Amino acid sequence: MHMECQEEKPIIYTMENKPIVTCAGDQGLFTSLYTSLAQQLPREPMEWRRTYGRAPKMIHLEANFVQFKEELLPKEGNKALLTFPFLHIYWTDCCDTEAYKSSVKEDMMRWQNSLRAHGSADWVIIVVEANDTKKKNKTNILPRSSIVDKIRSDFCNKQNDRCVVLSDPLKDSSRSQESWNSLLLKLRTLLLMSFTKNLGRFEDDMRTLREKRTQPGWSFCEYFMVQEELAFVFEMLQQFEDALVQYDELDALFTQYVLNFGAGDTANWLGSFCAPVRSWSGLLLRRPIDMEKRDGIQRGEASLLDLRSYLFSRQCTLLIFLQRPWEVTQRALELLHNCVQELHLLEVPVLEGALDCWVFLSCLEVLHRIEGCCDQAQLAANCSHTVGLWAYATDKLKSLGELCGLVSEKGPTSEDLNRTVDLLAGLGDERPETINSLQSPYKKLKEALSSLEAFERHYLELSHAAMEMYRAISRLRSARLVGKSLAEFYMRKGDPERAETFLQEALKSYVSEGWSLPVTHTRKQVAECQKLLGRTEDYLQTSALLAGDVNLTMEERKHFCQEILNFAGKSADHSHKLTLSMGVFAQLTRLQFHPAAASVHSGAALQVELTLQCLMPISVRIQEVAASIHFDVDHGGTHGRSTGVQRQTNPGTVEFHQGNPSVGPPSSSTAGPSLELDEIQDRSPSDNSLNSTGLICKNAHLFVRRHDNSSLPDTPNCVSPPSVVMKEGAQMLKMQDVTLKPGNNSIIFTAPSGQPGTYTLRQLCATVGQVQFVLPHIYPSVQYEVYSQEPQLTVEPLSEPLLAGLPQTVKFTLLTGHYNVKKGVALQLSNTDTMPILPSTTCTARISNPAAELVDEGVLSIQSSEKVTSISLPPTPPYHTLEFQLEVLCIIPSGSERPANERLTNGEVRHRPRSYSHPDTPMTAIDQRMSIDCPWSIYSTLLALTFYIPFKAKHSLLCAGNRKYIQVCVQNVSDMNFMLAGVKLTEKQHVSLELQSLNTKTQQLLCNKHSMFCLWEVRWKDDLPSCLQCVFSANFAPLNQDVSAFKPFHYQFQLERVTTLYSVRAEILPPAGEQHCRSGLLCGLEVCITRLTEPAEGEMADEKTDTDGLRSTKLMYEVADSSSNWAVCGKSSGMVSMPVTANATHKVQIEVMPLFAGHLPFPKIQVLKYLPHTASVPIQPDPDSCVENDSLSLLDKALDDQGDTASIRSRGSVHSVGSGDQQQKGVAMPRLEPFSPGQVFNHSHAQQVLVLPATDDHIMEVNAT
Repeated sequence: MHMECQEEKPIIYTMENKPIVTCAGDQGLFTSLYTSLAQQLPREPMEWRRTYGRAPKMIHLEANFVQFKEELLPKEGNKALLTFPFLHIYWTDCCDTEAYKSSVKEDMMRWQNSLRAHGSADWVIIVVEANDTKKKNKTNILPRSSIVDKIRSDFCNKQNDRCVVLSDPLKDSSRSQESWNSLLLKLRTLLLMSFTKNLGRFEDDMRTLREKRTQPGWSFCEYFMVQEELAFVFEMLQQFEDALVQYDELDALFTQYVLNFGAGDTANWLGSFCAPVRSWSGLLLRRPIDMEKRDGIQRGEASLLDLRSYLFSRQCTLLIFLQRPWEVTQRALELLHNCVQELHLLEVPVLEGALDCWVFLSCLEVLHRIEGCCDQAQLAANCSHTVGLWAYATDKLKSLGELCGLVSEKGPTSEDLNRTVDLLAGLGDERPETINSLQSPYKKLKEALSSLEAFERHYLELSHAAMEMYRAISRLRSARLVGKSLAEFYMRKGDPERAETFLQEALKSYVSEGWSLPVTHTRKQVAECQKLLGRTEDYLQTSALLAGDVNLTMEERKHFCQEILNFAGKSADHSHKLTLSMGVFAQLTRLQFHPAAASVHSGAALQVELTLQCLMPISVRIQEVAASIHFDVDHGGTHGRSTGVQRQTNPGTVEFHQGNPSVGPPSSSTAGPSLELDEIQDRSPSDNSLNSTGLICKNAHLFVRRHDNSSLPDTPNCVSPPSVVMKEGAQMLKMQDVTLKPGNNSIIFTAPSGQPGTYTLRQLCATVGQVQFVLPHIYPSVQYEVYSQEPQLTVEPLSEPLLAGLPQTVKFTLLTGHYNVKKGVALQLSNTDTMPILPSTTCTARISNPAAELVDEGVLSIQSSEKVTSISLPPTPPYHTLEFQLEVLCIIPSGSERPANERLTNGEVRHRPRSYSHPDTPMTAIDQRMSIDCPWSIYSTLLALTFYIPFKAKHSLLCAGNRKYIQVCVQNVSDMNFMLAGVKLTEKQHVSLELQSLNTKTQQLLCNKHSMFCLWEVRWKDDLPSCLQCVFSANFAPLNQDVSAFKPFHYQFQLERVTTLYSVRAEILPPAGEQHCRSGLLCGLEVCITRLTEPAEGEMADEKTDTDGLRSTKLMYEVADSSSNWAVCGKSSGMVSMPVTANATHKVQIEVMPLFAGHLPFPKIQVLKYLPHTASVPIQPDPDSCVENDSLSLLDKALDDQGDTASIRSRGSVHSVGSGDQQQKGVAMPRLEPFSPGQVFNHSHAQQVLVLPATDDHIMEVNAT
């Protein structure tokens, strides 16, 4: 670099600007070192620590080295940072003492005095060590250290680091490199210190100036230049982010002042920005800085657009340096919109169309600037950032075309041409940067405003580019909005055919998303296109929609309605009528059947009431309203159906939910019909486990359709709806001459009901002259059913449950169905002695119609014979209900004799009813079957009634020595309270036997869920019979009933082996020397078994004769204590061979030990009958039998050889010694069999013995404190 260049005044702003460093002293020396110094200084980064806690940054320092002149030093009050010298360097290579004293020292003194006079403390002295060749002619040479010391002593004082030595700078040695590194580090450090100090001071001054903005005379333009100076310095240091922050702060400050002005808070300096706009040349982004606009701001003469343009150009430059071009487009779009608003807020006078020119040029300028720094691939991938500018430019160009008369068929007028000239004049001359560009924004605008053809070409180019970009980024709404604007252009150009395509696409989007007002506006434009194109059907369809649109005024709605009526009133070919969608004319809101069940028998009257909401603004006369019906015999109520319950129930009232009529009927909305879902399950055929589950859509045909096709016929938003006709040959509901008023209207049809089946309403049609409004699908599906029912007879209790033994009322219900009951028709009921039909003096039958209303009452004629009861029915019309009641009595079975089988009326054998336990009630149930012959069927009807026995009875035999007692327990298991009387017990076989009643009351109240016990003592004269046949009988009636209402109840039972064979007595003996038993000491238990009677005939098989000729039988005894009061020591059971003679006695001694003290009951003593292996084996073995010894032979031998044993324990009612398998094979095994109740009487059963506690000495320690 030549020093002459450095002497020139620095340019105010170029990207080559660097911080200024002055160089004084030996200029030749500096020139020789300049190249190395300029190259190495920015090579290493330095950390810049800034004030106010801002994050440190690594920066590369560069410098613009200029020759020192006193004029470069800043004057008092000069705030310019670009021309501020941040560091001052004095260069010298003096090594001669005389030379130093004579010239160098004085030069240094003058240099330092100048710096001190201007308050500059950022300086450094560099002493360059000369090479050897330079020292040859020097005689007075001092060591280098002495010269440096003198300089430090003379100038540096306490700042010795301000004097730096550079040794052999031009040599390539390690010493030279170390010296260079030290020098460069010192320069970087001093530069950073200077930056920090001077920038901090500048920022403080700037902050102080900003805080004075509320004072009079404060100027935003002056402050703008100050803060921009700081931004220039940051940009000079390549800190573009910090520089951008300065411009953003200026932007925000100015914006706030404009907003405050709009709110009424004005500032004086804003007056210069309120001047009328004279130029609208747009943004200029092709220069790093627009000096013309900057000078205007500095002089306070810039307009609002000038300030905004300059400010954005600087932001744009910095953002591109930061490689954020897409943020430029975002900010540009915000700037253009905000500038328009700010001009309105400041009330700046602007020529009409000038802002549109400025916005159009600015949009294209930003786009061209972005295209200049990005390639085509980046532009295509990021078109989402630029498409807004394309669309905005398109919109503004359209506004200019409309203003200048370029969007019309006739072309611009003279007034339009004058306006065009004024607008072009405000553009000024084209800028030098774009004068050679064929596609510059200036040329495009000027060309577009020059002719109709040029305008159309440019406008279509921009519109299609914007639409393609919107589609590429899937912003279809925005693309259709641009298309809608393009359609308006075509309409004004007189081309409705091309306009309709864009309008229909926009309309489809608005309708699908439910935008009510845009739908109305677009639909009016579509109607205008269709009318111009002569598409009558489409135009009437759209007119009907607009006539029912509540967003329009009443006059507009009436106009479109009248358009339809005018066409309908024209005389034309009646064979072809124009078909439109019903949804645009009227909406079906409700359908109701009368009767509401929507199910009637064949031939019955059925009415269908439709509620239509007329969308027209005036009353419309309808020549005919018709509904087509589809008949399906396969799914209807045919003759096979017998009950009304089995028929599918159809809703009597169907509500049709409608959408927003201004947008369209529900079929055209996005929601559509509701899904009808059903669950499906896949189960395993082996174990019925669930494999998978899913959902199936039953109305998928309404949803699965091609979206690229035109809408369905009931969609009123399509341009050309497909022709919809009513199906010929179908049954119809018709109503002539109906007037539909605005709002809800009711229409009543009479539905056909002749043939049984299912009738489905499919279509609805309203005819107005030459126009038919058709609803092709009535959804949800509406059906009614016509059925033909077979007669049905049911018999059911009048009240639950039916109680056996008491008269019960049974209700007969006859649903006549299609059968006509004539006079003389009778029912034949089979009679049975177990359930007789009780005679009645009067039996009334009720006849009601299908609506359950009473029609007639008649008296039944009932005639009974031995086998059959005949019931003559009164005349009853078809599909009516005949009801009557009969009383029946179910005889409670006594379980005695079994009479011969009877036969029903159909010839089947009547089986005697058996009682059984019902799982849902404690009462015993009896099923009674009844056979009824009906005249309408060749088959008999079998009916069953379930009766419940209200009582349960059980008996027991009680003994007291030889005295016998019979106890009968009667339990009321029903929910009623009964009175029992005449309770008695009889024995049927033995006359000499007397049963003495111990019951005192003649009548006894038996409440529900309670029991009653009756007791009789058995008395006999000679011998007590071994078997008793007893009959318990009583009369019962519900509480508070008359005596005549009592009915008998019998209970038969049999008692066998009632004679007492053995008596057992026991005695407990205390230990020797003790008067009473004591707990823990062994006591003796003596058991005495005595035979009371001679053997009877039944016992002979069990007896055995020993060698002495005595007959004996074997008994098994067992002593056990279930209450754990006694411990049986030694043997607890054994075998006794008892002689079969009266008063034969056998005694057994057993040792027992009481475990507790007190009055203890005797241990339980049980005596069993032992049946040896020679005894007869029962056919059915006891399922509870158990084996306690695996060896049969040893056990049998042990039992035969020993009288007593402790090896067998009795644990059940019948004890079998042997395995079940051997018994089932027929092998005779020894068994144990208990005696029947009363055969063994235990005298010590409830006896107790006193047991004293054991004597024990206890030691108790007592501590006294």
